[in-house]
Amino acid sequence: MRLRTLPLSLAGIVLGVLLAASERRVRPLTVLLLALTTVCLQILSNLSNELGDTLSGTDRSDRQGIRYSLQDGLMSIRDMKRLIGCFAALSCVLGFGMVWSAFRTVFAPLPLAFLVLGAAAVWSAMHYTLGKHPYGYRGLGDVFVFIFFGLATVCGAYFLCGLHWSWSILLPAAAIGCFSVAVLNVNNIRDMKSDAATRVTVALKMGERRARIYQTCLIAAGWLLMTLFCLTCGELSPWRFAYLLSLPGFILHLKGVWTLRDKALDPMLPLLVLSTFAFALLGGIGALL
Repeated sequence: MRLRTLPLSLAGIVLGVLLAASERRVRPLTVLLLALTTVCLQILSNLSNELGDTLSGTDRSDRQGIRYSLQDGLMSIRDMKRLIGCFAALSCVLGFGMVWSAFRTVFAPLPLAFLVLGAAAVWSAMHYTLGKHPYGYRGLGDVFVFIFFGLATVCGAYFLCGLHWSWSILLPAAAIGCFSVAVLNVNNIRDMKSDAATRVTVALKMGERRARIYQTCLIAAGWLLMTLFCLTCGELSPWRFAYLLSLPGFILHLKGVWTLRDKALDPMLPLLVLSTFAFALLGGIGALL
C-alpha cells in the first residue's frame, strides 16, 4: 500500500480543513470521512500503479526503488485485483457518506457535482498505469497529480468543511499541487533507467539535469504561492508564516536531488512527503492562530 506516501494525500486535506476551520465551524464527521476517503483513494492509486507496472513490465528486477509484493511474488495478480476492487468500493462508499455528511443530501446540484468529482478521482487513481491507455505512460502524470493532489484536495476539503468558497484558496491548493508533482518527479528521476523501456515521463523527456531544475522550480513555486497567499489574504500575523519551520526539510531534499543518483535518491521521496505534510499542517495551524 506504500504507506509512506499517505501523508502526501493527507497534506492537502489537513490544509483545506484547517483553512476552513479558521473561518467557520466544521463538522467532525465530515472531516473524518474526508480523511478516510482520501487515504483509500491514495491506497487505490498505489495498488493500481503496482499492478499496472507489473503487467506492462516496468517493474523488473533492475528497478531502482523499494521492493513490491507482485515484484517479489508475495501476492498474485488475482489477489491484487481483488484488493483493488475492495479499495475502489471503499472509496465510493466513504465518498458518498462524505458528501451526504457535508450537504445532508445528495439530490442537489452541488452534491451531485462532488459525486462526479469523486468518480473522476477513482478513475484517475486506477488509470495512472492501468488500462489500455494509462495516462502515466504518456507523460501526463504531472497534470493529474497537480489537479487531484493539489487543487481538488485542498479546494474540495475547504468547501466541503465550510460550505463556502474563496478564490484565494487556489494559491495554497496550487502550492500543495506543486509539491505533489515534485514527489512524482523525484520518483521518476530515480527510475529513469528502468522507465525508459516502457513509458514516457516528464523526467525522461527533459533529461536528468533539466528534471532536477524542474524539481527545484516546483519546490520554489510552492513556497512562493503559499507566501503570496499569506501576504495578501486575511490579517497579517507572524503565526501565518509558521510553515517556514518546515523549510529545512525542503532544503535537505533539494540537496539530495542534486547530489544523489539512481537508488540513492529513494530517501528523498519520503523526506519530501513528510516535509509537505509538515508544511500543510503548520500553514493550517498558523491560519487558525
